[in-house]
Amino acid sequence: MGRFVPCPMPCNCDKHKDSQIYQTTHISDSSSSNSSLTSQLSLPSVPSLEHVAVANHQCLATLKGHSSYIFSLALAGKYLFSGSSNGEIRASPSHGGASMYTAAQTGSAVKSTTFINGKLITAHADHKIRVWRIKDHDTNVSANVTSNSNSSVSAIAKLKLTATLPTGVDRCMRLFSAGSYVEVHRHRRQTWVHHVDAVAALAASADGAFLYSVSWDRSMKVWRSTDFRCVESVQAAHDDAINAVAASVDGSVYTGSADRLIKVWRRRDGESRHSLIATLEKHRSAVNAVALSTDGSMLYSGACDRSIVVWEKGRGGGMAVAGALRGHRKAILCLAVVAEVLCSGSADKSVRVWRRGSGNSYSCLAVLEGHKCPVKCLVARLDRRCSEVDKKRDGDELGNSYLVYSGGLDFDIKVWKIWVPL
Repeated sequence: MGRFVPCPMPCNCDKHKDSQIYQTTHISDSSSSNSSLTSQLSLPSVPSLEHVAVANHQCLATLKGHSSYIFSLALAGKYLFSGSSNGEIRASPSHGGASMYTAAQTGSAVKSTTFINGKLITAHADHKIRVWRIKDHDTNVSANVTSNSNSSVSAIAKLKLTATLPTGVDRCMRLFSAGSYVEVHRHRRQTWVHHVDAVAALAASADGAFLYSVSWDRSMKVWRSTDFRCVESVQAAHDDAINAVAASVDGSVYTGSADRLIKVWRRRDGESRHSLIATLEKHRSAVNAVALSTDGSMLYSGACDRSIVVWEKGRGGGMAVAGALRGHRKAILCLAVVAEVLCSGSADKSVRVWRRGSGNSYSCLAVLEGHKCPVKCLVARLDRRCSEVDKKRDGDELGNSYLVYSGGLDFDIKVWKIWVPL
């Protein structure tokens, strides 16, 4: 396999104010009132784990078409779906070689997107969660992409709305039960199945049986994926808005909040509800993103303090700080994990690619630059078309190839190809 040439450096552009980030991520007053996002301390008490290595990378395409901030990305089979601040959901083939097109239009910003049991799930600023069925259509779509690849596509995805959560059944069943109401604001009550502020993030359980949602209303809710009924609500799960959630293969659920904390939730044996198992405290500012390794043994958290804290599961099953990954100049806004590779997106407009080595060592393999505004969302996958492992030929090293998709507040999605040597 031939080596990739590095992406060109980004062109000069006008500076964008950090205030854009406040429209996408809830940051507590205590962590931002006296300092900008660029001046947060980078956890000096936590040892650094990173060292520099080299991976060849290439920007395959810049997908255009959105007319507002891109808040969320999700891979669903052969499609890449993106959600934006104007409520539009767009789709593109996941190989990144074709144009984007509108798959659905909603009336509220799409804060998070995930895929579960063949359905696309979107979380919105209007406090609702929407469930979509993906329908294939054969057609030709004109190009709207900056790339050297073929600019037409013969199959597109359209989304059909099948449910809005909470469902009508959920709402009706609890409407006349006094025990179903909780106080959400002073002098205001609402049934516990409702989120009452923006739904910030979604995560599916490893077996696909449950969907977890977290909100700026400080609650976490659990939805049964068979009928999307709300089966549990953890009210006041944090002291401030919840920005992120991740579900582990062992059943643990991790939530990250503007209160600077990460909380661990799990159903104890014989119990039907989640209990607080542990509170992880190390960040000095709002936690914006959490991500787990495939086996759930490593947790990564990103915050406005510009550091990625690496948490490792100990013999007793609890998470302990292993160290921090540094290099970003502004707040960490998003994280994505695939195999041994971790990707981080930042308000500094860059994406960094990290690989875990032996022990607790991490290599920063690449810095992907090209976005003109903060990078708000990331997804990544193994590029199976050219690596499962790539064959050694012409003197090249063995390695794996990954596709990384980054969405920014510049309205663009970039598709990157990273070749990681073994």
